[in-house]
Amino acid sequence: MKTEHSKLPEAASTRRQFIHGAAALGIGIGLGGRASAAAPRRGGTLKLGMGGGSTTDSLDPALLVDWVSLNQAYMLMNGLVEINEKMEAVPELLESWEAKPGAAEWLLNVRSGVTFHNGKTLDADDVVYSLNLHRGPATRSAVKSNLADVTDVRKSGAMQVTITLKSGNADLPYLLSDYHLLVVPHGFQDWAKPIGTGPFVFGEYTPGVRSLFKRNPDYWRPNAAWVDAVELLVINDVAARTNALISGQVHAINRIDFKTVDLLKRNPALSIVRSAGGQHFTFLMNCTTAPFTDNNVRLAIKYGIDRQKQLSTILRGYGSLGNDHPIPRTDRFFAADLPQRAYDPDKSKFYLKKAGLSTLDVELSSSGSAFAGALDSAALLREQAAAGGITLSIQRQSADSYWDKVWMKAPFCMGYWGGRPTADQMFSTAYKSDAKWNDAYWKNPQFDTLLLQARAMLDDNKRRELYGEMQRMVSDEGGTMIPLFADYIDATSNRLKGAIPHPLFNFMGGRLAERVWLEG
Repeated sequence: MKTEHSKLPEAASTRRQFIHGAAALGIGIGLGGRASAAAPRRGGTLKLGMGGGSTTDSLDPALLVDWVSLNQAYMLMNGLVEINEKMEAVPELLESWEAKPGAAEWLLNVRSGVTFHNGKTLDADDVVYSLNLHRGPATRSAVKSNLADVTDVRKSGAMQVTITLKSGNADLPYLLSDYHLLVVPHGFQDWAKPIGTGPFVFGEYTPGVRSLFKRNPDYWRPNAAWVDAVELLVINDVAARTNALISGQVHAINRIDFKTVDLLKRNPALSIVRSAGGQHFTFLMNCTTAPFTDNNVRLAIKYGIDRQKQLSTILRGYGSLGNDHPIPRTDRFFAADLPQRAYDPDKSKFYLKKAGLSTLDVELSSSGSAFAGALDSAALLREQAAAGGITLSIQRQSADSYWDKVWMKAPFCMGYWGGRPTADQMFSTAYKSDAKWNDAYWKNPQFDTLLLQARAMLDDNKRRELYGEMQRMVSDEGGTMIPLFADYIDATSNRLKGAIPHPLFNFMGGRLAERVWLEG
């Protein structure tokens, strides 16, 4: 094993270089960088209006599925590793970690002086228990497959945990940063009222409607948890969410309509927080259901969308073109040499003919919950695809139940993915054959083999070749059409201070409630 991969800080420095490149591509804050204008102060109730919630939401870390529950979970619980605004993996409930030569065995040192909301002191038993909630045949965790290479998690000291892998993985700290891997006390199971080490303690919670959490007076992290309480209102309708901010009902909203960004920028009482990252919008073709079992049909649809028009119309330019794979240009393993797929109705007809079809009639399920502007994007695709012989009908679905009843169930539907800090994590979460969230049901044993090979490699040049080939495979053969990468854009009241861009998810990577304060 090479020395530079034996400890995280050195491995992280490699990522720091490429992430600095990401920052130059378009991370910004609106209206003069107000975030650092005032010293933090304590007090007040922070009110958030968020899209991305459902009455089926759960605070069980294994079952977190969308923005609202992710943010609520981070208010109550902490992870082992955090991804900072430079996309570096930094300690959270771990104080440090170190890999043995070969990166197949890792020593994790648990942070001392941390207590749970019930007064229990954090120790290695809690970390072992919390990680094992996502392992084994009985778990329903979304990251079960991501942890499939973990062969053992054991306590190796009162404050130390040892993780053993089937093979080396230089990206393990990034894997441990997954938002599902939150820490609870050993034996804890009451997910209706989670106990964690987070900045806020449980108060009131109605899934898909509202939550109210109060400040944890014993929070371990200094200079955080400034507000006395956080009230989160689920407002899935983007127009209603925007009106709630403008009227002063809430201090911040996520997922604003791209069409309204320029308008909101002109409001002197508001600020826009914009972050370029890995968020991308998806059109999911179930590869196990006809006609999408035929890759020629999938290619016909991929050539039937005008990505440039979608970028200018749906995102108003707040994003970049997608090439039907989920790795963003900001990733160090982005395949820059992969030709950009262009709008080509003649190629749509060509691939339909290869599929034995002269025309294609398909139904697309869509909802405003899929992503901001999803219904408009679907309507635009209907218009664009017609030139290639594809007749698209749009089935408008309920926003509240979309992720429970439509996503991964309808043969052709829309969705989105927040970015992941590494290519391995993104592919492992949604493209590996046995991934729980393989939402196009695309399975390719060769892809799986390459993924495992790249994960274990320590030579970045060789890894780049393999990740490049995987991007080509997903783009040319996968069931997911990815026309756009969208910037994360939030809007806040000018009373709210401390909000800064973060390339991993809206609301500062889900940590906004912990980091901001209210002006008096």
